[in-house]
Amino acid sequence: MNPLVIAIISIALSVAAQFSLKLGMSGIEIKAVLAQPLGLRSFFAILTNKYVLLGFLLYGLGAIVWLGVLSKWDVSKAYPLVGLGFVFTVVIGCMIGEEVTFNRVAGVALICAGVFLVGRS
Repeated sequence: MNPLVIAIISIALSVAAQFSLKLGMSGIEIKAVLAQPLGLRSFFAILTNKYVLLGFLLYGLGAIVWLGVLSKWDVSKAYPLVGLGFVFTVVIGCMIGEEVTFNRVAGVALICAGVFLVGRS
């Protein structure tokens, strides 16, 4: 499989992991736990939240897929592609109603320019 496709799959898994973790940490039950003094109970409640667990699973899968990229490309070429995660995150964030400012979009555009330059090298 094309290393670029593998990289995009890995990055997409990492972005999905971020949104899953956010969903888990924004839940009513986790917010209630975090309002109490932190302890083992808090730690256990967070780690057993289904969305937090899913986020960790997605991160793990993304890392395994990323190994396929590293087996075919130099790290100095592959790693800047991780910047595409910012694009995916902003697009999905916008789709679900998060505030996306001009400065955020401009910053992501600069990241994309850098990824493009590295990809052409």
